[in-house]
Amino acid sequence: MEYTTKAIFLDMDGTILNHQNRVSVRTKEIIDKLREKGILVFIATGRAYEEIEGLVPPGFQVDGVVASNGMAGYVGEKIVFKHTLPLNLVEKVVQMAEEHKVYYELFPYGAPRIALKQDQAFMEAEIEDPKPESVGINEWLERKKAITEGIDWKDDITGKEFSKFYFFARTKDHINSWKKELEQLQKEIEFTMSVSSEHNAEVMVANVDKATGVQQMLKHFGLSINDALAIGDSDNDLPMLKLVHQAVAMKNATDRVKKITDEVTNFTCDEDGVYYYLKEKFLV
Repeated sequence: MEYTTKAIFLDMDGTILNHQNRVSVRTKEIIDKLREKGILVFIATGRAYEEIEGLVPPGFQVDGVVASNGMAGYVGEKIVFKHTLPLNLVEKVVQMAEEHKVYYELFPYGAPRIALKQDQAFMEAEIEDPKPESVGINEWLERKKAITEGIDWKDDITGKEFSKFYFFARTKDHINSWKKELEQLQKEIEFTMSVSSEHNAEVMVANVDKATGVQQMLKHFGLSINDALAIGDSDNDLPMLKLVHQAVAMKNATDRVKKITDEVTNFTCDEDGVYYYLKEKFLV
């Protein structure tokens, strides 16, 4: 049976984003050309929707965004699906993060990420130079930026609709210990945990991931998984890559990702790997 690619889902970090957290103009241009040919192009990212604008070139457009690891879907500014963290989970996890001194960011819908002022000191300590060798430069720079200008430091957690938690630790031992605490909490409260590097973890609503988000976006456009191609690089991309008909790993992807994909790009995210792959696959 022959398949025609009608929809392409692109991860951001480590895929269309280079390690300086920027999307190249060439990647924007190839996306524009694919959309002109009638192929739908989507972002499928662990990042919140509100983060994307500051990372892409002027005029960057896609047909939709699956944000926060499948927690929300956007077409333009319109939300086409959304899940919200249970408030009892939010309160419990913030309490636990404080007890274990784990760097955290809580993402409200339509507003800057938040953390408590009382936790600012230990969070800042997690990103003091020098950068640990095993921490990716893109993740390190993002945390530096979050601390100084991204996080809205609050006296109390306010709001009722949150898309996800993001956690970071400068040592693998610390983050692995924290993941074990979260796994214990999953026995009391249902939620999904995802990772995209050796130094982070994210928490979303139970049974939500990039694959569920891709399915909801495809349904919105009247398409099936047989119409879809996806490109990714890390563990939080695995559900999406296992779902679609054509799965592509970045050259810089983890071995776990490469093992389950159909193809691997010839170039890394720092070498415009997505641009070259899409150009060769669809425009040559």
